Amino acid sequence: MALRPGREGGESSAALATAQARFSRGEFAEARELYSAFIGQCARHGSKCSPEDLATAYNNRGQTKYFSVDFYEAMDDYTSAIEILPSFEVPYYNRGLIRYRLGYFDEALEDFKKALDLNPGFQDAVLSLKQTILDKEEKQRRNAEKSY
Repeated sequence: MALRPGREGGESSAALATAQARFSRGEFAEARELYSAFIGQCARHGSKCSPEDLATAYNNRGQTKYFSVDFYEAMDDYTSAIEILPSFEVPYYNRGLIRYRLGYFDEALEDFKKALDLNPGFQDAVLSLKQTILDKEEKQRRNAEKSY
């Protein structure tokens, strides 16, 4: 069945809005399914989805995975969001948080710096960058002490 022009975008926007509503209510499993459906719909219909909506869907699906402690899958989604919309600072920040938690301080620093390049007023990224620098220095200090 062919869809009327413009209808696809409306359905896509409604699907994304429904996913975001579930996410906002903390219904992460349901939101993840809806984001996945939206992403799949975009893949099937290509240009019918805006890069902003698709990047948001990947980022937010990544958040649902982060909350489920599926860190590597979440990072994959954040990376997809970045590839789709490199000017979107939030997935850089989110990926940086995971890299920080996993002890990949250099990579986390890169992500936080990129988020701040895109949005210098992003206060959470400022704080995370500072904390990552401190923790990296502490790790280096401890490693140096072990060497003696």
